[in-house]
Amino acid sequence: MLTRAAIDRVVSAALDEDAPWGDLTSETLIPENATARAELVARVDGVFSGAAVFAAAFTLTDPSITVEQRVADGARFSPGDTLAVVTGPARAVLTAERIGLNFVQRMSGIATLTSRYVAEVAHTGARIVDTRKTTPGLRAIERQAVRDGGGHNHRFSLSDAVMAKDNHLAVLTANGLSVTQALESAIARLPHTTHVEVEVDRLEQIDAVLAAGVGTIMLDNFSLDDLRTGVARIAGAAQVEASGGVTLDTVRAIAETGVDVISVGALTHSASALDLGLDIRIETA
Repeated sequence: MLTRAAIDRVVSAALDEDAPWGDLTSETLIPENATARAELVARVDGVFSGAAVFAAAFTLTDPSITVEQRVADGARFSPGDTLAVVTGPARAVLTAERIGLNFVQRMSGIATLTSRYVAEVAHTGARIVDTRKTTPGLRAIERQAVRDGGGHNHRFSLSDAVMAKDNHLAVLTANGLSVTQALESAIARLPHTTHVEVEVDRLEQIDAVLAAGVGTIMLDNFSLDDLRTGVARIAGAAQVEASGGVTLDTVRAIAETGVDVISVGALTHSASALDLGLDIRIETA
């Protein structure tokens, strides 16, 4: 869940970056007593994400600003829909405008892209998950956007679960142990609540990993035929994750092989900002 503390930390840093010594333009051109009404309006179809982050950009700039959300996170919208209404001191509204837009456009873009992947696999049992390929410092909000789009999150950080890749296995087996023995030894040192996932890139690696009793086996860059074979070989003894170069054009066929999870780095590293506008009307006393 995206916490208030995480929102305040990220948004405050963005505001400090954008106006480190105030908004010189607004303070020079806009009367101090002017008020503004700003409507967040959709220019395209999409899925909304970032309500709390958008609001924080304004309220952290000036607590007297009010933000009325017209659309909930995860809701679909159409061109022309009003998504939120901002009212308050004009100088502060103008100061926060770009930061609020940057966040809500980014998050709604991720949510919208995620929803397209989710729709492609809706007839299967596969879930779409993100990866750690997030913008540094923005992981919490980007992963919230994935959830708003109907997707799920992978481990949040390196501290959350064990995920062994080829280099990890090479080190583990350097002292002569088999892959199975090395994994069993490592798992024995973990708390029983810790999830263990192992990545394989060839069918012949599956049996040794499976014998160690891991929770998830990632089939990395497998062909569709090999994915089907891998799913049959694992036969429910572990979760099966497919990964590697997944696109909107390929995700449906991957899901239809019977995998449980499909991880898609593109959800966060390739999503485009959605076209949302902030239409502002300024009034002076």
